[in-house]
Amino acid sequence: MSEEMTTQEAWHQGSQGAKAAYARRRITVDPITRLEGHGKIDIFLDQAGEVERAYFQVPELRGFEKFAEGRPAEDMPQITSRICGVCPTAHHMAATKTLDALYKVDPPPAAKKIRELVYSAFMAEDHLLHFYFLGGPDFVVGPEAPAAQRNILGVIATVGEETGRQVIAMRRRLREIITMVGGKVIHPVLGLPGGVAKRVTAEQQTEIRRTAADAVEFARFTLDLFRKVVLGNPGYVELILSDAFTHRTYYMGVMDEKNRPNFYDGQIRVVSPEGGEWAKFAPADYLDYVAEHVEPWSYVKFCYLKPFGWQGFTDGMESGIFSVAPLARLNAADAMSTPLAQEAFEEMYATLGGKPVHHTLANHWARVVEVLNATERLKELADDPELIDPNVRTLPTETPREGVGVVEAPRGTLFHHYVTDSRGIIEKANLIVATQNNSARMAMSVEKAAKGLISKGVVSEGILNKVEMAFRAYDPCHACATHSLPGSMPLVVEVHGPAGETLSRLRRDSDGSLHRE
Repeated sequence: MSEEMTTQEAWHQGSQGAKAAYARRRITVDPITRLEGHGKIDIFLDQAGEVERAYFQVPELRGFEKFAEGRPAEDMPQITSRICGVCPTAHHMAATKTLDALYKVDPPPAAKKIRELVYSAFMAEDHLLHFYFLGGPDFVVGPEAPAAQRNILGVIATVGEETGRQVIAMRRRLREIITMVGGKVIHPVLGLPGGVAKRVTAEQQTEIRRTAADAVEFARFTLDLFRKVVLGNPGYVELILSDAFTHRTYYMGVMDEKNRPNFYDGQIRVVSPEGGEWAKFAPADYLDYVAEHVEPWSYVKFCYLKPFGWQGFTDGMESGIFSVAPLARLNAADAMSTPLAQEAFEEMYATLGGKPVHHTLANHWARVVEVLNATERLKELADDPELIDPNVRTLPTETPREGVGVVEAPRGTLFHHYVTDSRGIIEKANLIVATQNNSARMAMSVEKAAKGLISKGVVSEGILNKVEMAFRAYDPCHACATHSLPGSMPLVVEVHGPAGETLSRLRRDSDGSLHRE
């Protein structure tokens, strides 16, 4: 947070000139915390100390779409996993599935199950990371606790050292499955067009079974902890249900044939703010439904439903703004694919008043439901006799040209789209990541939380942390989201006068041209 305004006292000190008055109208949280990547929040107050505007800005830019051009498509599972150290498995799997589509090759059943097994382990351990390390401290320790305590050490101090040991041990064991089958835990080398690099042995299957069974039990423990710590605290429940953290948008997720969430494969389903199915389409048709909008104050593009056109940062039936991530997947689903997750799914919606749920902070509850789903599916796959079938690859024979692959990253729907020449050299790559799909709603969430929590210039560290909770619920990954680099980096420089008026403006466009306005 900037030193320009930290308390109500600073607001009421009285004018020290127009310049000082303008400074007190601005609150800056920089850097924002407990997320992947970099970002800041700029909040502007009016003369009465009420929030006029709040901007959720992402100042970093990475150019992985451009990096891909001129490279063999078969390198993409390794290249794109370098986008993010938190979710490399998501990019690796999306890229691998895109190669299947590019080369028009269908992997053998064992290969698909091996891929889904690795992906289920990844989904569970990544969700546990967010629950206990990133988002969870706001509830387990408390949103207004000192910043030094709102971390995993504060969580351990609250829930006990033994629980902390279990969290670390469970994530380690799940990551060992990814290492064992995927080759590496951070940058997997498993995926190939048409299959996987190696089979799973009977000995490995036995070890995976043990971990999967324990993971299901730990998921149940985590749900019980959520019930006790979060749902058992009336203040937290009130915060979750508050208007400051509520938006009525569309919701998107990858579903199986029974409209149940599937992290690895399926069709994309979108439901309206009222809960009815708005669209269901194959991954290859995503450009008919998803478009991107650019704002001058952030390097993240803002996705919206293309048939609506860009209607601005508004919610409702006509807005076209949609959300992905755990709550969106559950809102888009009719049921869950595993029994314990189904019970938790029904409990969540019965408690929150039915589907769809529009409360942003309910993402944390949905995330725990998905931990159950991922671990149960991991156990199903670990028990499947076909998992150890040695036939794990169908060799490609078709000439490549274009392919689209989609998976559900922990943060939501992830699209990879490659166009190549006949040799398989990338001519164009388009990546629309989960955080991008969430970016418009996330910006709306931050602004609405700021307007709902800050009044008459009253600001505290606890209040600003609650504003940050509006984006943490989405578990954003900004390194993934700022991937487009069209020529020169666009830049806007503005000079403001003492009262906040714009005196001059210099803009550099993506083609390198300069414009003084």
